[in-house]
Amino acid sequence: MSESIILGIESSCDDTSAAIIKGNTILSNIAANQAIHKEYGGVVPELASRAHQQNIIPVVEKSLTKANIQQNAISAIGFTRGPGLLGSLLVGTSFAKSLAMSLDVPLIEVNHLQAHILAHFIDDANPMPPTFPFLCLTVSGGHTMIVLVKDYFDMEIIGKTIDDAAGEAFDKIGKIFDLDYPAGPIIDKLAKEGNPDAFTFNKPKMEDYNYSFSGIKTSVLYFIQKEVKKNPDFIKENLNDLCASVQKAIIQILMNKLEKAAKELNIKEVAIAGGVSANSELRKVMQDNHDKLGWNIYIPKFEYTTDNAAMIAMVAQLKFERGEFTDLRTSATSKYEL
Repeated sequence: MSESIILGIESSCDDTSAAIIKGNTILSNIAANQAIHKEYGGVVPELASRAHQQNIIPVVEKSLTKANIQQNAISAIGFTRGPGLLGSLLVGTSFAKSLAMSLDVPLIEVNHLQAHILAHFIDDANPMPPTFPFLCLTVSGGHTMIVLVKDYFDMEIIGKTIDDAAGEAFDKIGKIFDLDYPAGPIIDKLAKEGNPDAFTFNKPKMEDYNYSFSGIKTSVLYFIQKEVKKNPDFIKENLNDLCASVQKAIIQILMNKLEKAAKELNIKEVAIAGGVSANSELRKVMQDNHDKLGWNIYIPKFEYTTDNAAMIAMVAQLKFERGEFTDLRTSATSKYEL
């Protein structure tokens, strides 16, 4: 029996992406970014959905061409049903339904958060995939959570943010520093030249494994307002140190809870996923814990961390093997529980 070939479509936020997977091997993973949001310092939902409409056909065509696959060879179509921006999700969902109907192939709905976690099972994501059960710190612009992964489709959120996500905190603090959007990668780059111990910011005292990032944002804001009154050039003169100090604080918050969970649940298999898992300092701290705490660390390839269709195709492949299909009555949803 020949391996299934699945087209994955991702449109949950501001990246339009399409990927082709054969078995667990990615043949193509194409994404179109939306530069227009930089002007507004954040994603504008209406502009995002319009850009998806312009991008989706060229992106899907490019993914098929790169994979050297004809449309009639597709076994099924997987798409992000949610969570995300409703207008953006509607574009991907409608396109996936139309194409599945025209090709007469099964339709497979995918949870975006589940996809970030299961990206670890793509052939070239890691040298070895995680073994169950494992903990996955799933951290992005919209979500921050610790997930206990017992099996491919048996996941339990054991801790999550009660306010801002970590990626959101990076972006909002970046705005205070007058950095472009998205600020996370810029802070990461500037932090390499700074002293992470130059400044200290308040860290939240949260129970259990939950997170809060609104406090550090407020702490940075008040600190900057106070210092800029004394020296209008304070940010410019201390930008690298500010970025390094903020990055250290956010990563410490993330890691303290992850270490607590791993210790209390006695789990040594630990993974990270989501856009913020591309952060170089977070990756370094995770690797340090391999030596310090004896963790088996799983950090996916950079291209599988940000929103991408390869991870959607991976989940669709797993569901295809189980015969878990969706009918055409399905609809996009901005909230979709893990």
